[in-house]
Amino acid sequence: MRHRTIFISDVHLGTPGCQAEILLDFLSNNQADTIYLVGDIIDAWRLRRGWFWPQSHNDVVQELLARAHDGARIFYIPGNHDEVLRTYLGTHFGGVEVVETAPHVTADGRRLLVTHGDQFDSIVVNAKWLAHLGDRAYEFALWLNTWLNRIKRLWGGQYWSLSKWAKHQVKQAVSFISEYEHVLADEARRHGFDGVVCGHIHSACIRKIDGLDYINTGDWVESCTAVVEDMTGTLRLIDWAETMRNRDARPPRRRMVRRPELLTKDKEVA
Repeated sequence: MRHRTIFISDVHLGTPGCQAEILLDFLSNNQADTIYLVGDIIDAWRLRRGWFWPQSHNDVVQELLARAHDGARIFYIPGNHDEVLRTYLGTHFGGVEVVETAPHVTADGRRLLVTHGDQFDSIVVNAKWLAHLGDRAYEFALWLNTWLNRIKRLWGGQYWSLSKWAKHQVKQAVSFISEYEHVLADEARRHGFDGVVCGHIHSACIRKIDGLDYINTGDWVESCTAVVEDMTGTLRLIDWAETMRNRDARPPRRRMVRRPELLTKDKEVA
């Protein structure tokens, strides 16, 4: 499918929880003139603790570089997990431009601020040690979730996200997400934008907040979501894990096979 723009964030290459194979499937089925990588694409925090880089993660990088080589405009907006790239703002890596934030104008004329969003997370800004501790706890939840889903598959169960469920059950987490969304919308308004595209909190969403567009791309660890813009400027959230489930569940098309005796009768009639 061809889009005008693709926004993806929070891929976390370099971690066992990264759903690189699903992302590769998404990229193989979706093309765009412009791609925004909205932070935490590579997880330098995890790589510092130990190297983890399977072939599928390398394939994602190679696919994005190939897109840039073929003429797609690709902007990399670093997040907190890949903040080391903020020392290379303005640099091009194989046609991928590293920028702090980016203004995006949709086909219907709306101006959107594209930013990862960690700058507006008080824990990341003021207590980075606590953010690292939370990252360890999140990594453990993903590890536990992997084993739970392996057990569920033995009984034919579908994928279920423990950490995603927990975030929506804990009142404080819901409150944090709501506050984060309003802070980002206010930031966009202060700078004269019509909306904001962000990531960081792994909570995909497209909605209006006080008249402004709030778009969160989600992630490729739990949700496997992206935001796409079509040629008219319409923005749409895609859950690619669900798309793959629906595609795999679709019954195969039956081929019509004519029996030999029917073919003989057709010839006799002729």
